[in-house]
Amino acid sequence: MPDIQRVRDYLIDLQDRIVSGLEAFESTARFLQDDWQRPETEALNGMGRGRVLEGGEVFERAGINFSHVTGQKLPPSATAHRPDLAGGSFEALGVSLVIHPRNPYAPTSHANVRFFQAQKPGVEPVWWFGGGFDLTPYYGFTEDAVHWHEQSRAACTPFGDELYPRFKQWCDEYFWLKHRNEPRGVGGLFFDDYGADGQIDFEQAFGLMRSVGDHYLPAYTPIVAKRKDTPYGERERDFQLYRRGRYVEFNLVYDRGTLFGLQSGGRTESILMSMPPEVRWRYDWTPAPDSLEAELYREFLRPRDWLAEHGQS
Repeated sequence: MPDIQRVRDYLIDLQDRIVSGLEAFESTARFLQDDWQRPETEALNGMGRGRVLEGGEVFERAGINFSHVTGQKLPPSATAHRPDLAGGSFEALGVSLVIHPRNPYAPTSHANVRFFQAQKPGVEPVWWFGGGFDLTPYYGFTEDAVHWHEQSRAACTPFGDELYPRFKQWCDEYFWLKHRNEPRGVGGLFFDDYGADGQIDFEQAFGLMRSVGDHYLPAYTPIVAKRKDTPYGERERDFQLYRRGRYVEFNLVYDRGTLFGLQSGGRTESILMSMPPEVRWRYDWTPAPDSLEAELYREFLRPRDWLAEHGQS
């Protein structure tokens, strides 16, 4: 049987460690803690701990949420890919974060690790882990993308050589904006339903989730350290805000976590914490040929095997 208390303890500790790792970049800005508790209802109850930093020198907004909720009925976003569980109750724990740096040369990043258990009357509970992390640059750097994928592979390798290529492809497919016909960024890892088929025991599945969570800071913070002081002007800032619009579009149209939270009656303020603090849209805009902005589309916003292309297959 899954040890839900161990999962909870790990997730709370992970949230604390990521907060500390990001605060180290800031001279004065600190994460605020926002604890919330839902009153018990028939539909949904539970608690959460939001950690939010806004207006920092390095991070314009950084949000890291922990939540632990139970509900009497799975929402449509959950049963769309698991119709066999429709009508069942659920318990969900997770840490989800989105980091929006101020400097346009520093990429946005997202990570999530979660545990889910669902049950229908008269049937054994079904549990699984999910999560991953992905990187969304505004100005691309090959060395950053390679480093990100090195850490992605390192998170998976102890659990099987086949996992990284499978989870990388899943990430490329999941974070694809169908209406734009482009990816959100340079990918990383995405996995779901890990352990649901009963072929993997709890310890192994929990170990993979922990490894993904533990590799987030080593994957992201060296990139931030390199890019946070790069000089930039209004042109770069304008492009950053324009590209942030893609982030908003994905989260509101496709993201399973956002849809699950809103459809299950979750706390809206926490769910939408992932949104960038400033964003712009333009009608039918395209970058100038041979510009750095065009290079992002040409070289970085397409699925690539970053490791194989750079001699690390």
